[in-house]
Amino acid sequence: MLGKKLILPAIAAVFAAGGAFTAHAETSFIANSFYDAEHPLSKFGYVEWAEKVREISGGDLSPEVYTGSVLLAPRASLQGARDNIANVANIAAVYTPSELPVANAIQELGFNYSDPLTAIFAAADFSMHNAVQLKEWADNGIVYLGAYATPPYILFCSKPVRTLEDIKGKRIRTAGSSVSKWVEEVGGIPVNVPSSEMYTGLERGTLDCASNAANDLIDRSLWEVAPYTTELPTGMYWTGPEWGFNAGFWADLTSAQRKQLMDATAYSMANMAVNYIARSEAALEEAKAKGNEVSQPSPELMASVEEFREKVLGEIYTIAEQKYGVANGADLIDDFRFTYAKWEGLLEHADRSNVDALAAIAAKEIYGDLDPASYGIK
Repeated sequence: MLGKKLILPAIAAVFAAGGAFTAHAETSFIANSFYDAEHPLSKFGYVEWAEKVREISGGDLSPEVYTGSVLLAPRASLQGARDNIANVANIAAVYTPSELPVANAIQELGFNYSDPLTAIFAAADFSMHNAVQLKEWADNGIVYLGAYATPPYILFCSKPVRTLEDIKGKRIRTAGSSVSKWVEEVGGIPVNVPSSEMYTGLERGTLDCASNAANDLIDRSLWEVAPYTTELPTGMYWTGPEWGFNAGFWADLTSAQRKQLMDATAYSMANMAVNYIARSEAALEEAKAKGNEVSQPSPELMASVEEFREKVLGEIYTIAEQKYGVANGADLIDDFRFTYAKWEGLLEHADRSNVDALAAIAAKEIYGDLDPASYGIK
């Protein structure tokens, strides 16, 4: 058996063999987040999650965390986890719509919601209990263990964009088809590139605006190249697992280890959501202090968003079935909407800043009826 001190030197040999470590060989394992280390989805979702995993397991489980695109680029995360290059990885399903049509069909609702705390728990609950969605993870060799959810995406621009007239002709970085359709409807030009390319696009002028969560003003230094921010909610993202485990690696873990990972993930979802929201709010204030202009959209620009939300709801069943090939699209979409409404009720009187209290709700409502001996095991 390999000693833990030999794990990192052995990585090159393991990759050459076409896989990563299994639990039988060593309890150290590779965890990859394609976001930079200080991004909330890496800092709280992977770096601090790894600490929680070690704490709960008494050091038996020891994730080796990789951040950024050194190991896996955003579009390669699904394949990397499926092929066991990383034993666990965050996977943004918008980058692989052909492999994950069910997840992307659900993401079509992203334009209609704006509460990341509700969304993160609803996405995890749905994704770990809906039979159609579970089959999609299994078909791709992935075990879904927990969600992410971004704060509402807003606009960071090189020039002021506050009105419908301002947005016409602007090249706007988007992620996902719903927001791209809205951009087209208001006369803009959607550009679908990874979030890691926003800075260079704005700097070089290939983008006029980028749509992302407010924390990126500081975390990715967008304030330097986008001095004008408009707090126009253009959807939020949750599709794909924040923690997507390789199915073979997961099967090689013991039931006790799987339970420890469930407990660590319940806590980490709450920790990540609370801190992601706080960080986004703080970033807006910091950007203002650096001289950026943060504005509200004009009434007609905001009205265009609200009108589009109604349009999405009127078309979503057809989109799920015809665009993504999902059978019984109405049942699928309604299940997600029901789950979201359930979490609105569960969080109505919750202390939204109390990580431990939120984690306890997640542990009970999401993981409480999942058997670690059988969940994710074919």
